[in-house]
Amino acid sequence: MKKLGEWPHLDSASGIADLALSPMPMREALVGRSSGYSKYLKPILDRIAAVVLLVLCAPLMAVIYVCIRLESTGGGIFRQERIGLNGAVFSIYKFRTMHLHVPKEGRSPESESDPRVTRLGRILRKTSLDELPQLINILKGHMSFIGPRPEQKSIVELHYKPTDFYRFLVKPGITGMWQTSEDRKKPIYENLHHDIGYITELSFWTDLKIIINTIKVIFRSNTY
Repeated sequence: MKKLGEWPHLDSASGIADLALSPMPMREALVGRSSGYSKYLKPILDRIAAVVLLVLCAPLMAVIYVCIRLESTGGGIFRQERIGLNGAVFSIYKFRTMHLHVPKEGRSPESESDPRVTRLGRILRKTSLDELPQLINILKGHMSFIGPRPEQKSIVELHYKPTDFYRFLVKPGITGMWQTSEDRKKPIYENLHHDIGYITELSFWTDLKIIINTIKVIFRSNTY
């Protein structure tokens, strides 16, 4: 049973994060301003949109999966442990964009010529098509379309301070304030102000603004 006022800690033995929902100002701002939207409407919209997009994108996803398998050794889907709502650990799904020998917990690509990324992987990352399997994460309730980027479990254990766990008060998202900012090239844990800002400003209109910004970023993408 989680108790109010306790700080979160990550139990590496069980792989479960115990995040206490502290009655601090940021949590009060979230609950007080956006409880109806974030608790009820947002999850419904997420699942409806995920179902529609999965149906529409199924042929494209099948083609991408086959092309990945043909181009390089290994499966078409990449799985990695990430930290989600209230510190729960879940497996995120993405199309594999790197060679099979690359460690799962390695750093993200830092240039377009990163040798760890496959030729097809460069295209998928540039267009963000590698994120399509995360529609399944949304249907499973692990993620939302919009929210803080889900962080790697190993990075949380190594770099996060207790106050940083406020970013886990909402579901992680495929896109969000950090993902559409210029800081997206830098580590998430060095730019948590974007996520804290999202939590305190969470609303339908904030999400709509992020969707518009996401479209802009995709068209001028410099993702590696």
